[in-house]
Amino acid sequence: MSLSLAIVGLPNVGKSSLFNLLTKNKAEASNYPFCTIDPNVGVVTVPDIRLDALAKLSNSKKIIPTTIEFVDVAGLVKGAHKGEGLGNQFLASIRECDAICEVVRGFEDDNIIHVSGKVDPKEDKEVIALELVFADLNTVTKRLGKVARESKSGDKELISLRKVLEKLQKHLEEGGAVRDMDLDDKETELIKSLSFLTNKPIIYVLNTDDQDYDLGTNKANSIKINVKLEQEIMALDVQEQKEYLEELGLEKSGLDKLIATSYDLLGLDTFLTTGPEETRAWTIKKGATAPQAGAAIHTDFEKQFIRVEAINWEILVEAGSELNAKEKGLIRTEGKTYIVKDGDVCNFLVSK
Repeated sequence: MSLSLAIVGLPNVGKSSLFNLLTKNKAEASNYPFCTIDPNVGVVTVPDIRLDALAKLSNSKKIIPTTIEFVDVAGLVKGAHKGEGLGNQFLASIRECDAICEVVRGFEDDNIIHVSGKVDPKEDKEVIALELVFADLNTVTKRLGKVARESKSGDKELISLRKVLEKLQKHLEEGGAVRDMDLDDKETELIKSLSFLTNKPIIYVLNTDDQDYDLGTNKANSIKINVKLEQEIMALDVQEQKEYLEELGLEKSGLDKLIATSYDLLGLDTFLTTGPEETRAWTIKKGATAPQAGAAIHTDFEKQFIRVEAINWEILVEAGSELNAKEKGLIRTEGKTYIVKDGDVCNFLVSK
């Protein structure tokens, strides 16, 4: 499954610099607002040590990791929902993504202009949050006007939609985000096509050096990255990067943390396939059944599923080969109700 994150924030907070680090691309990063006008798009491979171990075991010709698409969009300013700055273009770019990665500035630098004249990450976060709320409120208001008229026909589906839109309108007028509402499955389905911005999962990236700030958010969906330091790390070769991280007392880079947090936020797992031709990682939703996981490889696998052979990747590596694992009874045969786990190595059997 494809996965895309919109990198957003006020101008000059380090969005494009973070994007360049993630994608190793050369998106322009200059000291003035709206340097990024057309969205820059980059596909990033997800680091996964399991792939190398399995590829060595299977003597695979190639390794195919999973990927995340990052979209670096224009800096948002106050009034974007009314078209200020590059407002509408900015908002459309976010709407097409699965989640939001919001960069907030936590570093002082007299050579880099701050759009509001002072470094205040919490205030910057609130500006963007409010703009997204206003944008969603505009969407609700427009849709509600039409639905209110059409629901007078007595159509039950339209009446249900009108009620949930009225509920949304009230919540948004109070400054709340759609993601924080307690909607049932039917209500969620009714508004799905509207792609509300404040309904998208969000990760907060505090771009800071040594300073710490309270963003007033759940720490599970916020991380600190020193983009300037990460640029220094990325300039080194792989071995030097590892040594530098060890010197700093870090287990992994901030960029790796961002990717891991993205997966956790979106409730994703990875299963693996391996053989002489390729070792490959596949992204699935947590809790996916074996047939649903098989559909990641080919949609027909879900309909034609018979069974799956599954084994944890570490157990397979310890066994030394698939043949040894089978002889020791370590590979399980599972049916349609099996929930594929992160790190499972799977072999799907399907009908023709």
